[in-house]
Amino acid sequence: MPLIVPQRNDHIEAAELRNPCRRAGVQVGSIDALLAQLCLRHDLTMLTADGDFQAIARHSALKLRKSDS
Repeated sequence: MPLIVPQRNDHIEAAELRNPCRRAGVQVGSIDALLAQLCLRHDLTMLTADGDFQAIARHSALKLRKSDS
């Protein structure tokens, strides 16, 4: 699996990703938003058991696959 290093624009886009979530009453942490943004930029599906990402996916194009954990 390749190493993905966030670029400056990823941080900006992650902050913008938080806006529709915040308007919907969903609080998104900075790191979660950055991870989601990296998945969006690289067209990746996030494997997670963390419900916070489900909330992000409801307000963005983030693709999720739930883990069994």
